[in-house]
Amino acid sequence: TGSAPDRTRLTLRRSDLRILPKTVQQLTVEKLRSAILAGVFKPGERLIEVDLCEMLGVSRPSVREALRSLEAERLVSIIPNRGPQIPVLSWHNASEIYRVRMLLEGEVAALAAEHATPADHKAIAVALNAFAKADKQADPDGRLSSTAIFYDELIRLARNSIIEETLRGLYARITFLRSRSMSMPGRAANSHAEMKAILAAIEKRDPELARAAAIEHVRQAHAAAKVAYDSEGRQEPSAA
Repeated sequence: TGSAPDRTRLTLRRSDLRILPKTVQQLTVEKLRSAILAGVFKPGERLIEVDLCEMLGVSRPSVREALRSLEAERLVSIIPNRGPQIPVLSWHNASEIYRVRMLLEGEVAALAAEHATPADHKAIAVALNAFAKADKQADPDGRLSSTAIFYDELIRLARNSIIEETLRGLYARITFLRSRSMSMPGRAANSHAEMKAILAAIEKRDPELARAAAIEHVRQAHAAAKVAYDSEGRQEPSAA
């Protein structure tokens, strides 16, 4: 008797046993990802596992698993006989990503304009308000996270799993590029105005206006990122 509750308790106890290592693993990935996006580790820099263990206060297996996860996100390259390092994203590849974003995010905004409700408009506005607050406080992490939430809302509203899958696959590199473009003087304020234009078009339920606003936003980010790349004097890697 009472077999169902017993099974439930057993499932919960087993889940509890798995929480701690998952939490440590996820935190390790998040800490390393944030450090890479913030520029703590430079493009081309090798990542020494022993040093990372000491910096993060975690075991070597946790570091190795985190590096594999970040390799899948294209934030780390694991090179035979050399080990993990920060990849160099050439301007050519960066520009290709921006061009893909123009196509996909334009479509996302157009679809969002078709599907969004007044409640959705408010959720998008919350992300924009968070962005404005972060910019006022000169909080680069807050700018990036609120921008991510803004686009998460648009992607959710688009209801297109293929576009979502493609953009999620580019997410880490988009965030890396976004952090570079946002570092340019005045770019954050302009970005906020451009995102407000996207929301205004969505509120009007005008798909083509929303598409145009989203494309213009990416176009301006593309230009700002080019200035950032040029100011860093980044060299193009070889075709190999």
